[in-house]
Amino acid sequence: MRVLVVGSGAREHALCWRLAQEATEVACTPGNAGIAQQFETLGVKAGDSSGIEALVRRSGFDLVVVGPEQPLIDGLVDHLQSAGIAVFGPDADAAKLEGSKKFAKEKMHQAGVPTAEFGVFTDPEEALEFARSRFDAGLGVAVKASGNALGKGVIVCHQLDEAEDAIGMMLVEHELGAAGATIVVEDRLAGREFSLLTVCSGTHFRSLPVAQDYKRALDGDRGPNTGGMGSFAPASWVSSDLIARTETEVVAPMLELMAQQGTPFRGVLFSGIMVQDSQPYCLEYNVRMGDPETQSVVRLLGTGLLPAMTSVAHGSNQIPAIETQTGAAVSVVIASPGYPGKIETGLPIQIGPMPEGIEVFHAGTDGADGRWVTQGGRVLTISAHAPNPEDARRLAYAGVSEVHFPGMQYRRDIGA
Repeated sequence: MRVLVVGSGAREHALCWRLAQEATEVACTPGNAGIAQQFETLGVKAGDSSGIEALVRRSGFDLVVVGPEQPLIDGLVDHLQSAGIAVFGPDADAAKLEGSKKFAKEKMHQAGVPTAEFGVFTDPEEALEFARSRFDAGLGVAVKASGNALGKGVIVCHQLDEAEDAIGMMLVEHELGAAGATIVVEDRLAGREFSLLTVCSGTHFRSLPVAQDYKRALDGDRGPNTGGMGSFAPASWVSSDLIARTETEVVAPMLELMAQQGTPFRGVLFSGIMVQDSQPYCLEYNVRMGDPETQSVVRLLGTGLLPAMTSVAHGSNQIPAIETQTGAAVSVVIASPGYPGKIETGLPIQIGPMPEGIEVFHAGTDGADGRWVTQGGRVLTISAHAPNPEDARRLAYAGVSEVHFPGMQYRRDIGA
């Protein structure tokens, strides 16, 4: 089977790496310079639906796997399906679960999915009044841009002035543009978080190993939110009973509601979960595999991912089993100086010899033949697989020590 992966980040590199172990050929579009060292990259942008259709017809790919959220939100799957092309990912109607936090929270409410109390606002004074009422009740809030803000539209507020700043930034200063024109203000939950990635076809699903990611830029969960600074899997503190409860209370009700309303979900449903007082609450849904969760999860998968994706793409409710390997994975993101703010590109990268058990997944790199330069915020993910979490963490940071460029930043507590 010949597979085309759409996207250009470390997630897509990881998907190419995993799918290549089952497919006869894997290519990526547009890809990046690091992906091009291992796989054919084809240069058609992820948002170019017609270009991707023409590429598939010209090259005869059997399956398209869409990595990033924006093409899904914009209807790439709808376009390819209407052209008779097998594609793994939800259509635009189902992708609203990530494209609009307002939509997602309202659907959670309809489906009875446990989530934080919330309000939806376009008026800053009304939003601030709601936030003030929550602080008066002894609670904190999270302020979220309703639209897709590339993982940076969530601000957790411990004080009212922080909420006022966040609301002003989105609804008054319009720093997030259209993504922040509507916001969700919700109660701040406290507890431990995990990510459950579930391969779904209508109301049928299979969950992948549970992962935990790190959103804040700095050690100890300090600093601004980012697209993700690292991950590990499995999250051993998440019991099988907690996984089953999450599937029953968070995954299944949403899939059933979407199917009942004529927008069945086919693809990967990412459930971001906060466990407070033993109760799993849904913080958010994403409609694709996470980044950097994918870089750890794929290290724990054996055979079966490609057949499962193919089955879903063809509309089957029978999702083949996906093999899970033993051990643990830890993935550390190395970012450019200044990330997630203003960054400098073109910095020379030195990548030394990697220990056995390491995979280097490229994101923001350019160059070839070992002469790499930075080309984005998140530059590389160093992903380690080992028999246990401690060895995986030690191995991951041994790999990080082989990477050097001016001002590089990374968290030192991934998997700790």
